[in-house]
Amino acid sequence: MAAGAPGEGEVPAGDSSRSDAICSFVICNNSSLRGQPIIFNPDFFVEKLRHEKPEVFTELVVSNITRLIDLPGTELAQLMGEADLKLPGGAGPATGFFRSLMTLKRKEKGVVFGSPLTEEGIAQIYQLIEYLHKNLRVEGLFRVPGNSVRQQILRDALNNGTDIDLESGEFHSNDVATLLKIFLGELPEPLLTHKHFNAHLKIADLMQFDDKGNKTNIPDKERQIEALQLLFLILPPPNRNLLKLLLDLLYQTAKKQDKNKMSAHNLALMFAPHVLWPKNVTANDLQENITKLNNGMAFMIKHSQKLFKAPAYIRECARLHYLGSRNQVSKDDLDLTASCHAKSFQLAKPKKWDQTDSCSQQEETQQRTEEALRELFQHVHNMPESAKKKQLIRQFHKHSLTQTPGREPSTPRVQKRARSRSFSGLIKRKVLGSQMMTEKRNKSPTPESVAMSELKRTSKENMNLSYSGSPAVMTPTRLKWSEGKKERRKGFL
Repeated sequence: MAAGAPGEGEVPAGDSSRSDAICSFVICNNSSLRGQPIIFNPDFFVEKLRHEKPEVFTELVVSNITRLIDLPGTELAQLMGEADLKLPGGAGPATGFFRSLMTLKRKEKGVVFGSPLTEEGIAQIYQLIEYLHKNLRVEGLFRVPGNSVRQQILRDALNNGTDIDLESGEFHSNDVATLLKIFLGELPEPLLTHKHFNAHLKIADLMQFDDKGNKTNIPDKERQIEALQLLFLILPPPNRNLLKLLLDLLYQTAKKQDKNKMSAHNLALMFAPHVLWPKNVTANDLQENITKLNNGMAFMIKHSQKLFKAPAYIRECARLHYLGSRNQVSKDDLDLTASCHAKSFQLAKPKKWDQTDSCSQQEETQQRTEEALRELFQHVHNMPESAKKKQLIRQFHKHSLTQTPGREPSTPRVQKRARSRSFSGLIKRKVLGSQMMTEKRNKSPTPESVAMSELKRTSKENMNLSYSGSPAVMTPTRLKWSEGKKERRKGFL
């Protein structure tokens, strides 16, 4: 955070715990609230999903972890807590019986040191972290051991839960720093837990690829940060909270390395055995993994300000789980959704319909059509008597292909037999040609007869319209039509 006076909506530099949860400016219509800082947690739905549906949350996060790093069946079972950690040298963490026995003894004493992490214990240790934030310029901090007598006095005070005045000058910064390392070293398991051990080794192996797809020796920092963000999401809440406080302290210490001579790498050498290394193991058991673990610890110190934010797609998945209609399960799903929203059209995959589906679809369509026609016919039938009603009813009767509701289906037309093209047929048409043509004229409708029938039908409609409106009045249209009809009759005659 840049130095200077805090502006409106900003947090003072001393309140670092809330710096990532305050909006720098707020659009608000209420003038009385504009000067007040607004608390906003971008991971609200993530935390809500973690507390309300832990199984769904764990499945969501683990599915994205396995997308980034390759975890075989045994290592995945260890990450999920379904199998115990096994190290190459045969060493490993204490068995469940002895671990639970030691835990019960420590809980009976009610001590902070050597007990499993609790929020009460973190509150006691926070006094040490808060004091060290004010004394980051001490040379050799975390490397130079303090006075063992003063450390024991401070240790007893923390175990008893008494208030400690670290500003009185009774204790030195090296005493407090060494006691913090002792507290982490006496935890039943490392701060990042045993089940995450193999996952951190795989994260250290994430490297970039060249243009040809070959793996290089350059670490892929973006993927490493993303994997650590996901891995930290499934840590137990006390471990996650203390890890955030610790990494922030080490990050601020490394920023003052020109004064305290403690770089991120030097700090990693001091804290990797307490944060990453499994308990009850030695350097010989880890062998070539020591370098990976130390480099991984240094990486976490350098990028600590980015590691405790949920990835954007996890936030979106959690938000959609509560507000949206679709449950996303991975980053690939969200990428696909975003690309579909960005485009103005979507390419639909062709669907293969079998014969049964097409028949059922046709039956449903025919049924809907018949129901719609039945309702329309009923509506027309209930209309008051008028020319419009008669015209609509004629249209219903005219279309023989569509079955009119309330009527029997019309009989299908018999297809006329094709005319013979044989030689005998030609002779018959030559001999009896004139007689057959005369009979056809009498039987088949001519264009003149068709015109006459159309005129008759139109005359009836006009007569109905004129008589329905005013029976005693003959309209000009009727007169013109009658004159035209007489002229056509004279022409035909």
